[in-house]
Amino acid sequence: MTLAWWRLELLSLPELEESLLWKLGDLGIPRVAVRHRPECPEERQLVAWLPQADWPESDLSRLQAALEPLAATFGLQLPPLSWQAQDDEDWSLSWKQHWQADPVGERLLVLPAWLPCPPDHADRLVIRIDPGSAFGTGSHPTTRLCLEGLERLAAAPGGLTGLRVADLGCGSGLLGLAALRLGAASACGADTDSLAVRATTDNAALNGLPLPVRQGSVEALAELLENRPADLLLCNILAPVIEALAPDFVRLLAPSGVGLLSGLLVDQAPTLARALAAAGWQAELSAQRDPWGLMTIRRG
Repeated sequence: MTLAWWRLELLSLPELEESLLWKLGDLGIPRVAVRHRPECPEERQLVAWLPQADWPESDLSRLQAALEPLAATFGLQLPPLSWQAQDDEDWSLSWKQHWQADPVGERLLVLPAWLPCPPDHADRLVIRIDPGSAFGTGSHPTTRLCLEGLERLAAAPGGLTGLRVADLGCGSGLLGLAALRLGAASACGADTDSLAVRATTDNAALNGLPLPVRQGSVEALAELLENRPADLLLCNILAPVIEALAPDFVRLLAPSGVGLLSGLLVDQAPTLARALAAAGWQAELSAQRDPWGLMTIRRG
């Protein structure tokens, strides 16, 4: 019997994209893509594929009910969900067609695992990613802010040469892999999601780069660092989580180190900066791509 699929499409609002990707993965829906035209990156469509055997038509409203609270958190309404039946032989090809080589900043190229490097990007540093995990493929503005921040640090005197990097909430491992490509001596990561740990492990193998990863949060990452704080801390997670973890950053980041924090909305930056100051960190909003921001932290 031919397996059939539901193809789900909805407008990907910038405030919601990261949360939607996380929630779909949490619901056991890993086949997700974010579609946009290169000339209009702000017009983004989230596309997901669900096997009809697992998601009968009567359950589709249940999925909508599971996603609606994410929008309510930001005072928004969930965009309308569009459903279309799709045959098994079509979905895998159509899913892959939504992904393409994605240049980031001046030097990096995020490349889906199955694509060759385009000749016009041959001079870039390639990071191969399997987008099937939906954990941080480089398309979200917060991820791009972090990657561009890494590029700026790499271009500064001394660059990332010799630095030890820690990625808290590593997702796909993209940020740690980018740091290694840009010259960092080592990188490691931790994530509370077991699927993210697997995605990071797989993507590190795809790139032939060492990126140890453990499931957990600060404690797990501190153990990977052998309780020697890193020179550079990367943390691309939501602002309330960063605020809760801020007192523990001292275990992860050396006194002379630098942290890049994203996943926060620009209007959350003042409150977060005060919380970081209370924990002993000097924070500044160093870049933004509305409505998202990037904070750089150092010891106060």
